[in-house]
Amino acid sequence: MPQQKIISQKAPEPVGLYTHARQFGNLLFLSGIGPRERGSDKIPGVELDEHGNILSHDIEAQCHSVFRNVRTVLEDAGSRWENLLDVTVFLTNMKTDFQTYNQIYAQYFKSNQPCRTTVEVNALPTPIAIELKCIASIDES
Repeated sequence: MPQQKIISQKAPEPVGLYTHARQFGNLLFLSGIGPRERGSDKIPGVELDEHGNILSHDIEAQCHSVFRNVRTVLEDAGSRWENLLDVTVFLTNMKTDFQTYNQIYAQYFKSNQPCRTTVEVNALPTPIAIELKCIASIDES
């Protein structure tokens, strides 16, 4: 079965050697996607000190941004939000961020409720507090 690499021209650039997504049959596997903005290192809701250490973060701003970025990759790959099947969420602080993230997640997933796993990690590759790894389907034409 042929595979297709997906590189979005609208989503934030990958921070390593990987594609935004990969299509295999009618399944779409998204790489980890964070809240950064395309064309810059800007991370919504993050305040850094002069050494790049996180002083504070706004999980609400990051949630909205990461969901927007996931939607962008899905649409650029020929899928859509409603086709999400599985979402793995990485949070850097479950204790302080889970409740807010969970409330915002519920706003975005009212009708489509994919499988979900949420885990706490010590750190992510950039100074972000949330990252999503997703699997979706692509409607057959």
